[in-house]
Amino acid sequence: MRTLIQALKTKELRKKILFVLFIIIVYRIGSFIPTPGVDYNVVNKCMATIGSASQENFIGLVNLFSGGAMLQLSIFALGVMPYITASIVVQLLRVVIPRFEALHKEGQSGEAKLTQYTRYLTIGLAVLQSTTILVTARSGALFNYQCDQVIPDGSVFNLVVMVLIMTGGTGLIMWMAELVTDKGIGQGMSILIFMSICSGFLPQLWEIGYGTDGDWLKFGIVVGVLVVILIFVDFVELCQRRVPVQYTRRMIGRKMYGGSSTYLPLKINMSGVIPPIFASSILAIPTLIAQFGKSDQSWVKWINANLANTTSVWYIALYALMIVFFCFFYTSITFNPDETADNMKQYGGFIPGIRAGNATSRYLTYVMNRLNTVGAVYLLFVALIPTVLIMALGLNAKLPFGGTTILIIAGVGLDTLRQAKAQTEQFQYTGFLFENVDHKEG
Repeated sequence: MRTLIQALKTKELRKKILFVLFIIIVYRIGSFIPTPGVDYNVVNKCMATIGSASQENFIGLVNLFSGGAMLQLSIFALGVMPYITASIVVQLLRVVIPRFEALHKEGQSGEAKLTQYTRYLTIGLAVLQSTTILVTARSGALFNYQCDQVIPDGSVFNLVVMVLIMTGGTGLIMWMAELVTDKGIGQGMSILIFMSICSGFLPQLWEIGYGTDGDWLKFGIVVGVLVVILIFVDFVELCQRRVPVQYTRRMIGRKMYGGSSTYLPLKINMSGVIPPIFASSILAIPTLIAQFGKSDQSWVKWINANLANTTSVWYIALYALMIVFFCFFYTSITFNPDETADNMKQYGGFIPGIRAGNATSRYLTYVMNRLNTVGAVYLLFVALIPTVLIMALGLNAKLPFGGTTILIIAGVGLDTLRQAKAQTEQFQYTGFLFENVDHKEG
């Protein structure tokens, strides 16, 4: 709160905050504008029929990241999901395509090129995802076959126009997010995700206590557990394993460089929110396939009973295994011990008691494996808490938060506050200087 008050007192930061709020308002307005060709009255009836239960599957994640715009088939129906997917794919391709890895090592110019590739891939994924959503909505599978005639005109021309509009909406969201990053406070895409989640979070939370079958005892338990988990997540996300690094003195020309001591900060949860997202998306694929099969077939019944139900033993077991796997897999891609050891050796750095080069790489791998083990257990705890609450309180999957939701809210909130505090401190040094006076050196 103190950081926010200090930021509002500063003219430059106040302008940035107001600009971010303006972008958020535009983003939320676009989430309620229906795509031309969609019967909005039928969509509202469908939403009232199927309810607004938050599910940790692919459709639930897309609807979550779009602030409920996907099931409303608005112009911003895809939300930020295409950009997130494109960013992850580009990061994974660095392992497969040497050109991407070379661009990553080039620094700012290479990262700019990778960002351009991410934009192109975002548009391509937007075309693919919008086509899939519209075809699924037209067949009725998007609303569990409980609604018909969501798209009255099913002609090819009408579908092409709707795909172009949704794709254009995704491009507009991507542009607004980059504007927030450049001219506002915080990371633009993360802030839009944060606001999308919060837009449906409080109404669903209030529904537990004030709804038709409301129970204030359950409401109090859920709020208490949510506060405890958020505090725990904030604590873990700020934890670091600081590996000490010593730099030797080097004579370059007539000057002596180096000789300083520092540390290499390694987070417990290096993979962030990626493992739960990947696990939920993969487990949702069989459910999507089963929607196109006949309900009386044995394999469809098994999928609906075991994989479509987030409280089943099969779902929980597979979900936990995939989270552990992606925790180690994604960390191995984002953090390369060999590259880190080579950079330290190049600049004359070493870990006390560890030889530079291969020994340092092996030591960092050992440390990261231990951190990943703790991080995987931490992610399992946070991701499975909602499932435990659903089973214990009998909420019928109407819990307003999941593991992915908690991690995003805590992570984005901490990152935005850190950036706001850093920018606030930049303007607090002006008091040490005389205003309206030209300062000269010497």
